[in-house]
Amino acid sequence: MPTITDTFTLNNGLKMPKVGFGTWQTRPGKETYDAVSNALKAGYRFIDTAKAYNNEQSVGEALRDSNVAREDIFVQTKLPAESKSYDAAMADFKSSLAALDLDYVDSYIIHAPWPWAQMGSNHDAENRDVWRAMQDIYASGQAKSVGVSNFNSHDLENLLTWDGLAVKPAVDQIQYYVGHTQTSIVKTAKAHDITVQAYSPLATGGLVDSPELERVAGSYDVSIPQLALRYIVQKGVAPLPKGRSMAHVQANTELDFEINDKDMAFLDRLSDPNGWHPVGD
Repeated sequence: MPTITDTFTLNNGLKMPKVGFGTWQTRPGKETYDAVSNALKAGYRFIDTAKAYNNEQSVGEALRDSNVAREDIFVQTKLPAESKSYDAAMADFKSSLAALDLDYVDSYIIHAPWPWAQMGSNHDAENRDVWRAMQDIYASGQAKSVGVSNFNSHDLENLLTWDGLAVKPAVDQIQYYVGHTQTSIVKTAKAHDITVQAYSPLATGGLVDSPELERVAGSYDVSIPQLALRYIVQKGVAPLPKGRSMAHVQANTELDFEINDKDMAFLDRLSDPNGWHPVGD
C-alpha cells in the first residue's frame, strides 16, 4: 500500500490517511476543481478545505464527479476562526455541508483559537462554547470526527480540562515542517492521543532552496519536497501538501522510501531562524 493511503488511527478509532491534499489559496471554480480531481487521480484519499477558502463548493463538485466512492475519501473542512459561539458554529457547519453537497464530513475542525484579526488573543470561554457545538455535531453523525487547528498547548488544555468535555479533539492541524516542528504543542497533543496534521509542510515553498535538504534528498534520489514530506510522515504527523500541476501532485505521492536514523537526527537538528508565523491555512 502506498504511503499516502496508509492510515493513522484517530483517538475515536477512525482511520485517516497519512498524507492529505491541501486547498488553501486555491481559487474556487476550475482551479480547485482541477486540483482536487488531479489529487484523486494521483491516489490521494484525504482532501482538506475550509469555509474560509471559499472553495468548498468546487471541492464538492470534484468529489462528486470523481470515480472514487465517497466512503473511500476522508473529507475535512474547517469552522471559520471568527465563529466563536455555539449558534455560529452550528450555522457554519450546516452551510459547509451544503456547499460541499455532502451528508457528512470525516473531520470538522476549528480553524483557529482566535479570530484572525485578533491573533493571539484569549478566547478560552468562547472556545468551550464552540466545542459544545462540535460535540453535538459529532453526536449527530454528520462529522465522523472533530478537532482543532492552530491550537497551542494552552488552547488544547483549555478544552481538555473543561468539565463539559465529552469528546476530545481528534486532530490539531498546525504549521509544521523540517526545522519547525513545534515540539511543545506536539508533546501536548500526543499525550492526549491527538493526531497532529502539518500544514505548510514545505514552509510555503521556503524549503526548496535549502542546500542541507538538497544534500540529504540527493542521497535517496528524491526531491526536496519528497524528503520533507517523508520526514513528517516518519515523525508520526500527517502532512497536507498542495499542488496544482499534475506533475507536482503526482510527485508528492511518491513517498515510499525510508529516511535512516542518522539523517532523521540531522533533519531534527535543523532550525528555521524565522520562527513561527501563524497563517490562515
